[in-house]
Formats: sequence, C-alpha cells, structure tokens
Amino acid sequence: MPTRYKEMGYWEIASRQMSIVTKSQQKRFKESKIGVVGCGGIGGSVIEMLARMGVGELNLIDKDYFDFSNLNRQLLSTTSTLRKSKSETGKERVRIVNPYVKVNTFNEELDESNVNYLVGDCDIVIDALDNLISRIILSRFTKEHNIPLVHGAIHGTMGQITVFTKDSESYEELFELPSVNKKINAQIVKEIESLNNGVPPVIGPVPNIIGALQAFEAYKYITGVGKVIYSPNIFKFDLLNLNSFCTVKL
Repeated sequence: MPTRYKEMGYWEIASRQMSIVTKSQQKRFKESKIGVVGCGGIGGSVIEMLARMGVGELNLIDKDYFDFSNLNRQLLSTTSTLRKSKSETGKERVRIVNPYVKVNTFNEELDESNVNYLVGDCDIVIDALDNLISRIILSRFTKEHNIPLVHGAIHGTMGQITVFTKDSESYEELFELPSVNKKINAQIVKEIESLNNGVPPVIGPVPNIIGALQAFEAYKYITGVGKVIYSPNIFKFDLLNLNSFCTVKL
C-alpha cells in the first residue's frame, strides 16, 4: 500500500479524537513505542485501547496461553483462542483493529536477564502483570532507565492505577514491600510470594476498566493532554461502592 494511503487510513481512524488533541500531539502518539507487560485481563484492554487510539508500535510480552478460566474477563480470550499464545493473539487483534500499528511479540516471562531486551527501547511501559516479582524487576528497571511506568492492579471488584517516573517513589517504596533496597534473592522471593493469598477473585468489568484507564494515562503522558496521575497519587475504585471512585495520595 502506498505511504499516502497508509497515512490517510491512520488519520481517518483517529479522526473522532482530533478535537481532543492537536495533530502534532497525535503524531507524537503515532511515533511512540509502548511496552505492554502482560496480555491477559488488564493487558487485553490496554492493547485494544492503544491500538484504537493510534499508537505507533507495541511490544507485547506474555508467556501464557489462554484457558477457559480467562473467558470471564480477558477480551482477547474466546473459545477459538483457547490454548493460543496471549501475545500472538494480541498481535492478531491489533492487526484487525488498526493495521497501521507495528506489533512485536515476546512469548516469554520478564525477568532480570531479559527486561532490557523486552522494554529497554520503549517510550513508556504499562504494567499489566499479575505477579509481584516481575513487577518489582520491571519497576526497578524503568526507574533506573528513566522510562515511565503505568501501574495497574486489581482484586475482586477493586482496581487502582498510578504512574511511576524516575522522580517518584518506586513501586516497592510506595507500597512498602519487604524488597525495598534489597537484592532479589531466594529469601526475598520467598517473602514476596508470601504476600500472595492464592488465586485472587476477579470479575469481568474490573480489569477492563483498569486497562482502559492505563492506556489513557499513557496517551496523556505522550501527547501532553490533561493531567497524569503521578505517584504518590493513586486513582482507585470499588465497583460495589460507586462513591469510591477517587484519587488519593499515599
């Protein structure tokens, strides 16, 4: 397809949001590269929204495959994607939604040995993880390398988001984890894993709301529109208490 037609298609997709941002702001988003670590419940929503808003390039990172227990909440999971790679399914979804987005997939788990390879060249990274050790590794790396990190987490009907930068407290510091200022060794891993209390409950709307909000925080950061929810401010809610939608400072 000739370049001019690709440009026309891209801007047609973005046309309904162009009264919210200027063309130069949207162009910054079009030229940006975002890492999405985790392509499940939260990550699927993140991927969908970033593609629809017109991100330029995505790194999708997840080692897992879909199973039946994902169907109650994960947008990328269907009966036809069961046992398929989450990152590859995310890529296929983006191709269908917005073919002007470049997608790189990594069917592996983020750890200290590959974190630079996976997200080191990203403009911003979105934490859609469901385990604390990988989240700590990602948080340390992005802070050290001055890459903004959009954090999101859920439990049951509750969700929270915030954005970490090199100038804010780290994820570990904000939530007072036992790993603060310590090397990740077997003892620290044991202490961190003891904080998990089995498989957490979750219901469909919650991860998808959080993912959409995280995607928009990335959009705000890159384009410069609106006010980003920077740490130590946290936006949180409980869908069983509609008065709970608020921003708090820890």
